[in-house]
Amino acid sequence: MGSILVVDDEQSMREFLAICLKREGHDVATASSADQAVAAIEACPADLIITDLKMPGKLDGIGLLGVIRDRGIDTEVIVMTAYATPETAIAAMKQGAYDYLTKPFKVDEINAVIGRALEKRALVQANLALREEVEGRHKLAALLSKSPQMQKIFNLIGKIHSTRTNVLISGESGTGKELVARALHSEGNRASKPFVAVNCGAIPDELMESELFGHLKGSFTGAIADTDGLFQQADGGTLFLDEIGELSLALQVKLLRAIQERMVKPVGAAQETAVDVRVIAATNRELEAEVGREAFRRDLYYRLNVIEIRLPPLRHRREDIPMLIEHFVRLYSAEQGKRTRGISKDAMQILQSHDYPGNVRELENIIERAVTLSEGAIDVESLPELRPAPRIGTSDAKRLPLPEDGIDLDRVVHDYERALIERALDQSGSVRKRAAHLLGITFRSLRYRISKLGMAQSGDPDEDGD
Repeated sequence: MGSILVVDDEQSMREFLAICLKREGHDVATASSADQAVAAIEACPADLIITDLKMPGKLDGIGLLGVIRDRGIDTEVIVMTAYATPETAIAAMKQGAYDYLTKPFKVDEINAVIGRALEKRALVQANLALREEVEGRHKLAALLSKSPQMQKIFNLIGKIHSTRTNVLISGESGTGKELVARALHSEGNRASKPFVAVNCGAIPDELMESELFGHLKGSFTGAIADTDGLFQQADGGTLFLDEIGELSLALQVKLLRAIQERMVKPVGAAQETAVDVRVIAATNRELEAEVGREAFRRDLYYRLNVIEIRLPPLRHRREDIPMLIEHFVRLYSAEQGKRTRGISKDAMQILQSHDYPGNVRELENIIERAVTLSEGAIDVESLPELRPAPRIGTSDAKRLPLPEDGIDLDRVVHDYERALIERALDQSGSVRKRAAHLLGITFRSLRYRISKLGMAQSGDPDEDGD
């Protein structure tokens, strides 16, 4: 289905085509002259224009085609005439007409031509949208958000994108860590050089050294040729080490040396090779806690974490959900050549109340599925079964039972506060700054509450400052 503008000076023809096309489900507008048509499409472009060739006024059908071409108006055009000649057909096609019909014509004939024209337009738009997405997806503008937390991150990216400083991006799975890393690269002065990414948890430990630093022919079984490692491939550009917390301690030592010395030694080589690489690492773990458990080297942690970008989960920036939904609907509608007409109120309410343990990646998958299954607008039936996010607030307090003999309010509040703090400390691996963040309070406030409640002073000893 599409929007169609019918241009003909004969009222009977306009009315006939409008009735036939509306019956097929198209949105139809009409114009009695080429001048009216130009004004109409400038105000509201149509997917397809069906125009008569011979019309009174300054512009005829060929003139209308010329205006559409010269002004770059995005539409397909079908020309119809009762006076067909090879010359007029050639002239129309040269001006960019999709097809040419001779009056009188059968309804089935014009419906078939319209179907092919709209299919072509959908494919062109899909290709254009995908090209723009590929070209722009790694730019800072592709990071859609209006939340204060993300705006601070955008400002930080703007300050550091052209530096050589190493960056550690932390956050839950699906929050967009690689997208931020690519934005840092493509916005900076290394954009013309390689961006090389590797998931440190996806490659067996025994192969990881060769993957990072390369190897010489014959250095191990299967080494049939000299091979550059990821550091050498990223020379002059950026190396993105995703899930850095998965590296073994032995490899962490070698990685630390490569970052510090800006030199790599391929497996089997006697000499080191100089490299110019900016390292951006990412993790969904609490590396501070890993350092405390001696599962991650403290010196490597500080070398990587010169600047930290901590991405908030989607449930902490719910104001971004409608914007992201609109973006993914547009993206997947273009990719699939579909005209998705928005999203129903009930479906939007469900999507906004979901907790998104998989974050933005989960939302994207949900919308891709919904666009695939929907006919017209996305409704509740196109969504998978989603449960509203559990929220803690005054509504929960209203549901608490209040016995006839009353309660000890101070004791209840004391126990509830203590339980929430213990849970936050446990969830953050006893890193008190992270626990404070989970509770929405300052580190100083958490420290005071822990003391007030007589709780053990557990946590990272380096966190004694604010």
